[in-house]
Amino acid sequence: MTHLVTHRIWLIAFALIACLSACENDIKKVAALNHHTDQPEEAHGVDAYFHTGAVLKARLTAPYMLRYNDTLRTVFPNSLHCDFYDSTQRVESTVDADYGIYHENTNQVYLRDNVKILNLTKRDTIYCKDLYWDQNTGIFTTRREIEIHQPNQLSRGKGMTATQDFSHVTIDTLYNSPVRVQEGQLP
Repeated sequence: MTHLVTHRIWLIAFALIACLSACENDIKKVAALNHHTDQPEEAHGVDAYFHTGAVLKARLTAPYMLRYNDTLRTVFPNSLHCDFYDSTQRVESTVDADYGIYHENTNQVYLRDNVKILNLTKRDTIYCKDLYWDQNTGIFTTRREIEIHQPNQLSRGKGMTATQDFSHVTIDTLYNSPVRVQEGQLP
């Protein structure tokens, strides 16, 4: 019995010595394990629904999306489309752009290139080169040229601030804009 215990002690001692002498780590290799370049997560054919509780608020579609975890941003490099729903679950307005970025940590959205906003309720269409959307305040802004097509009017200007539902739109600098009036009506 003592021979068996002695044999086990030697076996354990030998295993420990072998493990300790075999452990050699290159400090550069260990540091490289902790240093990683953020490879984005990719998605094709994006179709995302956004809810507040059980109420559908928006639907986002895009052909391609990149999500960067290191900076908490999502990029839509090949266009995006978003439908916004009212309380009755009908599409109230839409937003289209050729490019978009969503910054998750600040709830900021930046859209650029052929930005088009369509308010289906008022039948207004807004065109601009870029647009910022602060989801915290529910405000859209741009400092660039803008065009607003309404059923009986076309407005052009530079800079805009609008509420999220586009019920209140203010143009910073309004250019001379022709007014279209239906035949038989006064302007």
